[in-house]
Amino acid sequence: MPTPPPAARSRADACPGVLAPHDAADGALARVRLPGGVVAAAQLRVLAACAEELGDGAVHLTSRGNLQLRGLDREDPRLVSRLAAAGLIPAPSHERVRNVLASPLSGITGGRADVRGLARVLDEALCARPALAALPGRFLFALDDGRGDVAAERPDLCWVAEAPDHGFLQVAGVPTAVVCTPAEAPALLVAAAEVFLTLREKARAGCAGAWRAAELPDAPARIAAALLPRGSGAPAPDPSASRDLPQRESGAPVGPIPRAAGGEALGVAPVLGEISAAQLRGLAAAAPETIVTPWRTLVLPDPAPDAVQRLRAHGFVLGADAPALALSACAGRPGCAKSHADVRADVREVLAGNGPLPRAHVVGCARRCGAPHEPHLDVVALPDGTYAVHDRTVPDLSTALTVPAPTGEPTV
Repeated sequence: MPTPPPAARSRADACPGVLAPHDAADGALARVRLPGGVVAAAQLRVLAACAEELGDGAVHLTSRGNLQLRGLDREDPRLVSRLAAAGLIPAPSHERVRNVLASPLSGITGGRADVRGLARVLDEALCARPALAALPGRFLFALDDGRGDVAAERPDLCWVAEAPDHGFLQVAGVPTAVVCTPAEAPALLVAAAEVFLTLREKARAGCAGAWRAAELPDAPARIAAALLPRGSGAPAPDPSASRDLPQRESGAPVGPIPRAAGGEALGVAPVLGEISAAQLRGLAAAAPETIVTPWRTLVLPDPAPDAVQRLRAHGFVLGADAPALALSACAGRPGCAKSHADVRADVREVLAGNGPLPRAHVVGCARRCGAPHEPHLDVVALPDGTYAVHDRTVPDLSTALTVPAPTGEPTV
């Protein structure tokens, strides 16, 4: 039986961007989209200067492989002009809809097909369609090379590789019978987005409309039906065929990553997904290009010979067993007025103990911003300064991270 969509929304999506920042308690917040997570060394240096001179001194990684600048003055025009000059705002009209994930290790190691470069092609195609500027800021595209990593991040539209020469369209997590080659995937995703907008317009009834594909009734079947004639590649599209989602692999590893073609890439992580201006410059000196992953880690496809020493000196995490990799957190106080605690300060205090920690996401209120999609311990600050974990109230974060789950009770 088809799942009914959520109640109609009464307002438009206000997901922040650079041209339309969000007013937070610590100043304006600007989100910089990086299709496929790719950012060049020269762009990192520009971002470092912006963070240092215009913001709070750091950039913050997001769960969609993007970057955020905080503590900004929304009336200061320098941020927009600097980022545009660096190529980070190629199409102002489409600035908030350039939400594209791609398997970060594609073309480096593993995967069924190489999706390198396809995020850039998709981004260019999105920006070339004036009508697609109407997409909600939360609408998410993904190109999965068959390992199931970004397909698990709940994209609205995802192309998933089945073999080196073909893959299928997934809509709101549901595989469809629409098949095409990797080279055709960007055009297919653009066409699917156009169908989404058409269906959304038909469904509107005096409201702002759906923000996500899952909010439209029978979206996978209806979008696939509109696109099946476009499918090519091998095997031929079959409306009755069922397609299996790949078994998800874990996110990009931290540490040396052997390349299939020889040599090594490098995975690193900033503590709590926060990178200072000095760290950004160190990162820029360590590799010509960096890939920001949806798991708040970084991949350097071609690191310099001294990259490990350089980045370790800058305080990046390079060991896969580091306690800092276990914990993530929302912004918390003072940046968020809704937060009941300075969760990042509490997390850093726990990390100072350097003991083994469970995978946990710590948040300042019940909204649970930035929660990962992988299983994790859900730790929520309460108004009285205590924390809740597994429906228990505990006095502090350190205690919360040692409270065992009841038998049979899974993490979030």
